[in-house]
Amino acid sequence: MSPSSRGAHEDVAAYALGVLDEADHQAFERHLMSCEECQAELRELSEVPGLLDAVRKDRSTSLTGPLDDDRTPR
Repeated sequence: MSPSSRGAHEDVAAYALGVLDEADHQAFERHLMSCEECQAELRELSEVPGLLDAVRKDRSTSLTGPLDDDRTPR
């Protein structure tokens, strides 16, 4: 579904996370050039991918880390 058929404003989070297909990515970038609302929202969301990576790494580390005597992950 193209950004114009669902509203480009809905693609900000998907764009920030890098999950748009190539056509939607390009269409959103064209929209972004002239939409201050989406530019502002993208700035607000700019840290989300890094935060999600940090949570994922933290969870994977805690699941594979040393075990307590009762054999549960710390």
